[in-house]
Amino acid sequence: MSGSGATRPRVIVVEDEALVAVMLEDLLDDFGCEVVGSFAMLDDALDWLAGQATPPDGALLDVNLGGELVYPLADALAARGAPFVFASGYARSKLDPRFAHVPLLEKPIDDRRLRAVAEGFGAA
Repeated sequence: MSGSGATRPRVIVVEDEALVAVMLEDLLDDFGCEVVGSFAMLDDALDWLAGQATPPDGALLDVNLGGELVYPLADALAARGAPFVFASGYARSKLDPRFAHVPLLEKPIDDRRLRAVAEGFGAA
């Protein structure tokens, strides 16, 4: 975790399953990130991002939010230079090929892989 005075990476969680979202938030916090937003709906996440002067340091995005795909948010994050990873039960071959370069955490999410993601967002 971060030392005194160190800035923790600001991250958002976009996940429509409440229990999964809480687990991810807790783990990201444990791994040194500050969860600055958690969203179950695409429009809420897009509205939040539009209102931010600076984008988050990272984002964990569930691909399917109650039948709505998260790709518009991925596009908006990419346009602002914010790194993100997908979390999904889908195989990589089922994801939009435009995002073939984006890391994919397969559900159920392994804690060690999530820690590596947090470190990639700048957590110590």
